[in-house]
Amino acid sequence: MTMRSDMRVILRLPTRTLFDGRATALAAVAPNGAFGILPNHVDFVTAIVPSVLSLQLVHGTEAIFGLDEGLLVKKGHEVAVACLRGVRGDDLATLQDTVTASFVQTDEEERQARSALSRLEADMVRRFSELRGPRP
Repeated sequence: MTMRSDMRVILRLPTRTLFDGRATALAAVAPNGAFGILPNHVDFVTAIVPSVLSLQLVHGTEAIFGLDEGLLVKKGHEVAVACLRGVRGDDLATLQDTVTASFVQTDEEERQARSALSRLEADMVRRFSELRGPRP
């Protein structure tokens, strides 16, 4: 593997790509604690817990993300992170509000979907029982 000063980082959600760009450092949290990755770090795979992931971008700025649980894979000079939910924040002070608003909305949508599915299942069971009808 060649020595590099940056790495490609891709953050993916189930429905879209949250970030795709170059970074010089990454900091995240795994089940066993916080860790950092530099461009020439050894390849590895780890789970990500709900936490803040920060990137030091190649032009000197920092990007921060509030992530739900997921998986991080470092291979060569590319880091891929796949997580269930995530948001990008402007700074740590406002990230908490952004995460709360986004995740609460998603939780409510999931609750409504589960409720609708339960009603459909109950209706299907009721209709099947009506099909059987009384036996002579």
